[in-house]
This record gives sequence, structure tokens and C-alpha cells, in this order.
Amino acid sequence: MNPFNEKGKPLHSQFQNWRSLYPHAYDKCETDPYTKARIILMNGTEFEANWFSHQFSRHVCDADLRRELALVRAVEKQQQQKISLLKPCNESALEHTISYEQLAVDLTSELARRESDCYVKKALDFALLEDFDHLYRYSDLLQMQQGIAAERIVGRYTEIMPGRPTVSHHRFPMDNVRRCVNSKTADKQTVLSAMIITAAEQQTMNYYMNIADLAESDIARRLYEEIALVEEEHVTQYEDLMDANASWAEMLLWHEYNECYLYWSCLVTESDEYVKAIWDENLAMEIEHLHKAADILKKYENKEWQEVIPDGKFPPPIALHENIGYVREILGSTVQFTSVGEDYCNVDVLPPDANFFVYQRNVDPTVAMVPSHNVIDMYIRRYGKDYRYEVAPSPVVELRNRCQDNTSVGRVPAAAQSSGFKCNDQ
Repeated sequence: MNPFNEKGKPLHSQFQNWRSLYPHAYDKCETDPYTKARIILMNGTEFEANWFSHQFSRHVCDADLRRELALVRAVEKQQQQKISLLKPCNESALEHTISYEQLAVDLTSELARRESDCYVKKALDFALLEDFDHLYRYSDLLQMQQGIAAERIVGRYTEIMPGRPTVSHHRFPMDNVRRCVNSKTADKQTVLSAMIITAAEQQTMNYYMNIADLAESDIARRLYEEIALVEEEHVTQYEDLMDANASWAEMLLWHEYNECYLYWSCLVTESDEYVKAIWDENLAMEIEHLHKAADILKKYENKEWQEVIPDGKFPPPIALHENIGYVREILGSTVQFTSVGEDYCNVDVLPPDANFFVYQRNVDPTVAMVPSHNVIDMYIRRYGKDYRYEVAPSPVVELRNRCQDNTSVGRVPAAAQSSGFKCNDQ
């Protein structure tokens, strides 16, 4: 499908009244886990588009352009609100968090598996293991506080066991910076993947930061605080991959194209008919938004959309599905790596005065004060062993012990074996 060749819903007819704007929430016990994940994904995608438009408006003085941005932005905010309210009232924030982390794991895996740019794939694989560990920490907290097994929420499509331990995610901020992709020369899927994962991780960061103070216990508040700050690291990494040399109007076009692509992907992969109708409706809206972005590009920069996106045809759709084998492969080969400068390095070869170790000593002077460790430690002391859902023992031998939380892997030299990252052409 090429959205530039499609006719969208007229912009001035896109505004919804209060009755049509408020949706029927899904059934948290019956709805497919990946329907929930798609809802979170599109909520985050709309948030990213909306705030990009706000930033665009704050960096131009042309009132006519600002009015055009405001018109589309208001529609997209309605879209986001409607999507976010698909979440039912009886689904707790912690239950919803499990779906956030399942999305992070399986979306990142899907994007990494198709990524042709080795540098971008490394970024995806690296953060994948951290979101995978977050899923494990939140799942133990959910079981301990609400007696709910997270494996039911993820539909047993996604394993729940330790990844790179969250205590190892605390890095010197300058080490989270990445090199940007050139949208003029990069593969279209690479450009889209950087935008998709940035929006998803940004949504996760915002969600955790906004609900941390509403959590029902100190240990939950502390865990949300810690992981929200790790998500800040992830957003820094991923947003740096986006093309900072593209103009505002060019990036507006990319944002609208990305929204069209994701709504189309959701539409062709959705199993829930009610939610599918929302994806269909929003796709028609976004096609018109894309045409508006192309008009803005032409009017204000005298460029045709083909100069920015030469081939408007969509790549294959993003499909959320189980990635157990892929996650295990990455876990077994890269768990001992951290981020250094603009790349990645095995902690085994870092000098003792490396920024990573200095920062770790400042933030984690003792693991006894680290919330992510304390959640597992408390669970083990209460129940004798941690909560997991795994189809086989962990590929990392050091992470197999269910009676003790490992706080060395990924942060202490020689704590595990890791062979390194691989490109998809290897």
C-alpha cells in the first residue's frame, strides 16, 4: 500500500463528539495480549506525533503554519485519548505495566529481526534485554502484591525470567548517546524502526513517571522510579538514532507516514473486530494528515514528498508475535555488555576507572538499596524462590538460580560469558 495514492477522510470532518470519542473498553481477561500491546503502541505513537507538532510550532513564527499544525494536532489528540481509554477501569496500573513490557520485548524483537543496519540492530538488541528484565521485576511485584500470574496477561507468548539485571542498567548519561541515521540514504524500514521504538519507549517512560506516585506501596513506587529512569536512558538512545539533519517539515512528513504505516500494520494484524474498526478509522484520518504534511512541505520548503520518501509503498506490516527463541539468543550472547560512548562494550574489558563503574559506585554504592533487586529479594524471602514463566532453563547459567537474585551479570567483570552482537547478514 502507498498511502500517498490513497484518499483519506476530509480533515474538517474528523472531529468526534463526546459520544463517539469515548470507546468501549476491552475485557482484560478475554482480549488477546497483542491487541493490548497494539493499543499501547498506538497511544505512544499518537503522543509522539502530537508532541513533535507542539515542538514544531514552538520553533516557527509563521501563524498560518501554526494554524495548520494546530488543526491536525487537535485531531491526533482526540485519537490518542480514545485509544488510551480502551484500557478498562478494572485493569490495575501494574497489570497494564505487564502489557507495556510485553510490547517492549516483542516489538523490539520484531524490529531487530528485520533490521538491515547493524548499528541500529545492536541498539535494539541491547535495550531488549533490559526491557525483558523489567518484565520479570514487575511480574514478581504483581504476583506478590495482587496474586496475579503475569504469564496469564502475556498469554505465555513471552517468557518471564531475568534478563540483564536492572541494577546493571544504571549508566553514565553520556554513554547513552548514539549516532543518527541519515533518512536520505538509510533503508526506509530503518528510519521507521527508529521512530517506532522511540515513540514506544517514550510512552513507557512517561507512563512510569506519571504513575510512580500512585503506586500502592513504597516498594512499587521505588521500582517505578528506578525503571522510569532506565527508560529515560532508552529514549535517549533511540531518539538519537533519528535523523537530526532533516528539516522540521521533512520530519513532519515522516511522522505522518509512520502513523499511517503503523495503523495499517495494526489493521491487517488485528483480531478484535471492534478495535480493528478504530484502526481502520484512524488510518483514513492519518492518510489525510499525510497529505496535509506533504502540502506543508511543498508550501514552506518547495519540496515534493518524493524528495523525502522516494518510494511511498509500505514495508511489510509490523506484526506482534512470540519471540522466545530470539530473546534467548540475544540473552545468551550479549548479557555482559554495557553502553560506552556511542557503541557497546563487554564489561570484562572496561578499565576500572571507566565512567560506567564510576557511575555505578555513585548510584549503587550497595545493591541493598536498589529497588529492582529488593523486589526479587523480598519475593524470594517470602516464597522461597522467585516467580518465573520459562520454557527451559535460562541460556545464561548464572541467571538460573531462583533462590537468589543475581546482581553481578552485566556490571561485574567475568560475571557471565558473552560472545557479542551479530548483524542480520551474519
